[in-house]
Amino acid sequence: MTTNPGILIRGARLAATLTERGSDTLAAEPVDLRIADGRIVERGTGLEARADERVIDAAGLIALTGLVDLHTHLREPGFEQSETVLTGTRAAAAGGFTSVFAMANTLPVQDTAGVVEQVQALGDAGGYATVRPIGAVTEDLAGEKLSEIGAMAQSRAQVRVFSDDGKCVHDPLLMRRALEYVKTFGGVIAQHAQDPRLTEGAQMNEGTLSSELGLKGWPAVAEESIIARDVLLAEHTGSRLHICHLSTAGSVEVVRWAKARGVQVTAEVTPHHLILTEELVRSYDARYKVNPPLRREEDVQALRRAVAEGVIDIIATDHAPHPIEAKECEWDAAAFGMVGLESALPIALLTLIAEGHISWAELEQLLSQRPAQIGGLSDHPSVLDAGQVADLVLVDPAGSSTFDLARLQGLSENSPYLGMELPGRIVHTVRRGYLTVADGELIDAAQVAAAAHAAGAVQGGVR
Repeated sequence: MTTNPGILIRGARLAATLTERGSDTLAAEPVDLRIADGRIVERGTGLEARADERVIDAAGLIALTGLVDLHTHLREPGFEQSETVLTGTRAAAAGGFTSVFAMANTLPVQDTAGVVEQVQALGDAGGYATVRPIGAVTEDLAGEKLSEIGAMAQSRAQVRVFSDDGKCVHDPLLMRRALEYVKTFGGVIAQHAQDPRLTEGAQMNEGTLSSELGLKGWPAVAEESIIARDVLLAEHTGSRLHICHLSTAGSVEVVRWAKARGVQVTAEVTPHHLILTEELVRSYDARYKVNPPLRREEDVQALRRAVAEGVIDIIATDHAPHPIEAKECEWDAAAFGMVGLESALPIALLTLIAEGHISWAELEQLLSQRPAQIGGLSDHPSVLDAGQVADLVLVDPAGSSTFDLARLQGLSENSPYLGMELPGRIVHTVRRGYLTVADGELIDAAQVAAAAHAAGAVQGGVR
C-alpha cells in the first residue's frame, strides 16, 4: 500500500493555548507533533525524528487546526473562466484552509444529488482541500419551489448546509418549509439576507455618500428586516438558521436579541466587512463593489465588537472570483464580489488580533472550529493532539508583506487588498497528513493529487 511520508513538526506553539487577548504569541510552551497515515499520532516535546519523516522546524510559528470556510464560490460547473474547484482549492490551501463549503450558484445549480456529488468529486481529485458542497434551497435558485433537499442530504456528498446565496429566499412560506425540512436531519439554512424589493438596482450602501455619488442606495433595513423575519421563523420551527455575510450594526442587534431568546441562529462576517468602508466607493474602483455593500465606519466597528462579544460566530470569506472584464468596467455594469481566501487570515490578524479584540485561541474558533461545527464537518480535528485528523496550518505571526498578485493562486484577481501591507504569513498547510503548502509555496498539483489518493487509501476513503 502506498502511503504519504510522515511529518515531524518541531517547536510549534498551539493557538488553542494562546487564550489571552493581546498576549505575547511566544508565551506558550512549544510542542512537537508527529504525523503519519493522515493523523497526528504523537504530541510531546523533544520527539526524535524517524528515518522516513520530513522534519519541519516550527520555532516561532503558531499551529492552528486547518481553517474552514463556510462560504466559498468555486464557480465550477459553468463559470470556469472565473474559477474551478481545483484553482479555488489551491487558493484555499495558500490561505491556510483545509476545508471549504462550495456555494450552490453554479451552472447547473447545485440543486440535485448529481451536481453536488460532481463538485465533491472534483475536490477529492484535486486534493488541496476537502470540498463540501452547499445545496440550493430552491430549484435553480428561482425562489419558487424547494430543491431536492432530501436527495442531496442522502447523497454521497451528505449535504448539510443549504443556501440560495446570491439570492434571498424571500418567500416566507418557502423559508419556513425549508427550515422544517432540514431540521429532520440536522441541517442548516444559510440565508442571504437581502430584501429584493428594497434593493432593486442598488449599487452601494444607502446614505449621504450614495446621494453624493448619485448611486442607487442599498439600505441597511433590507438586510435587517430579513434577518428579523427569519430568526422568528427559526424560533417557530425550532430549526437552525445561519446568517451569511452580516454587515450592519442593526443586524448585529437583531442577532443578539435572537440569541438571548434561545433561537438557534449563527452568523458570519466577511474579512472585508471588518476593514473596508463605503468611502472606497469614491474611487469607482469596482474591486470594492460587493454584495452586501461596504458599509459605514460605524458598522465596521460594530462588527468587530460583535466578533469579540461572540454575537458573530465565524469569519467566512465569501470568496467571489470574477474575470477581469467583469470588474474593469464602469461601476454600474461591474459584477459584485471579491476574492478572499488568501487574505482572510491576514485581515483577521490586522483587525482583530492586533487590536486586542480576540486571542489566537478565539481566532481558531472563528476560522476553524465553529465553521466546521455549523457545517457538520464531523472529522475535522477538534484539537491538535494524537488521534486527530492531521488538518492544520502553521503561521508566522511576525511575517509581514505587501499583498500583491503573486499571492493570488486562483484564476481571478479581484482582490481589494492589492498593495496593502498585511501581517502574518502562511508557512505550511497540512491536509490529511500531507503538505499542500510548504515554506510558503504551493505544492505541485500532480504531487498533491497523488498524496490525496494515497491518503484516501490509508483512511479507507473517509472524507
